[in-house]
Amino acid sequence: MGKPLKVGIIGCGAIIAQYLTNFRKLGQIDLVAVADLDPARAQAVAEQYEGVRAISVDELLAADDVELVLNLTIPAAHAEVALKAIAAGKSVYGEKPLAATTAEARQVLDAAREAGVAVGCAPDTVLGTGIQTARKAIDDGLIGAPISASATMVTPGHERWHPNPDFYYQPGGGPLLDMGPYYVTALVTLLGPVVSVIGAASHTRNERIIGSGPRQGEKVPVNIDSHVTGVLVHASGALSTLFMSFDAVKSKSPNIEIHGERGSLVVPDPNHFDGDVQLFSLGAEDWETLPVSAGYVDSGRGFGIADLASTPEGSEPRAGGAMAYHALDVMESVLESAHSGTAVRINSTVERPASVELAVLATDVDSFQPQEAAS
Repeated sequence: MGKPLKVGIIGCGAIIAQYLTNFRKLGQIDLVAVADLDPARAQAVAEQYEGVRAISVDELLAADDVELVLNLTIPAAHAEVALKAIAAGKSVYGEKPLAATTAEARQVLDAAREAGVAVGCAPDTVLGTGIQTARKAIDDGLIGAPISASATMVTPGHERWHPNPDFYYQPGGGPLLDMGPYYVTALVTLLGPVVSVIGAASHTRNERIIGSGPRQGEKVPVNIDSHVTGVLVHASGALSTLFMSFDAVKSKSPNIEIHGERGSLVVPDPNHFDGDVQLFSLGAEDWETLPVSAGYVDSGRGFGIADLASTPEGSEPRAGGAMAYHALDVMESVLESAHSGTAVRINSTVERPASVELAVLATDVDSFQPQEAAS
């Protein structure tokens, strides 16, 4: 509060570029150091970002000027790195999922509570104008009482474009744990926490072939379910249907669709921060595009950290550990149900985060006109 949050990054893979772009325009964040198991990758990042030093992971964890560690390691390492950061007295913000399992995620949250530090976690896409405009439409009663939702993510597989897709097809990966955090977090933001689930899953191939990069043509074993469906029962009574696939080719279904007693909403891709929200009201003749009315304008990866930096001490961040844990619990339970063939009760819950009023955080947004957006 009142001064930039000093951040150090562990993990300098491809995703870091998006964070760096946004950190440059977020005055709430001061990036001071980066580290990677490959020192050359950390050095390459430091050379692109003035005032940032490349150091070892141990040096970053011990650095007095690092207040929060941004954990951009692979999912299997999320909990280990987070626990080390917390043990060093630092807050943590991680890429999704919070950990590979809910057991590991619970260790992270318990350690953070005992240490008195904050935990944040992607996705922060729900803070953008897309999901938040849909959230406001629901809160304002434009569709009446929500009844159901559908969430669809279809891709023939990340190996077609990712040069090192191995982890997508090992435990902790798969379409649900990889892309599901965006969809489940959006559904909970829109409709509230989930109390039970039932799921089914399958996979069509035992190996995948890398389609690009230096390993092109190499085979990758598949040790997870690559097609997952599930029904989520929200505490509100609304039912959400998930369809997550690395097997199917394409879909014309909306990424997310919400149905209520008096209308339906088409919600933009929860992997993005913006996008049109469309409403079809009972008795209308066609869909209408709603004006942007809520969320952080021109947002991107890292805005969740800026939001965390502005969260009063002792309060849960919007893109916080409690939401990330609940989303992971829901996804893990869908997979458990798929294997057991029975419904699974969700042990965790989370308060629906406070909505985000229409606002600008970035310093280089010069075309924002709130009076028009809210009209």
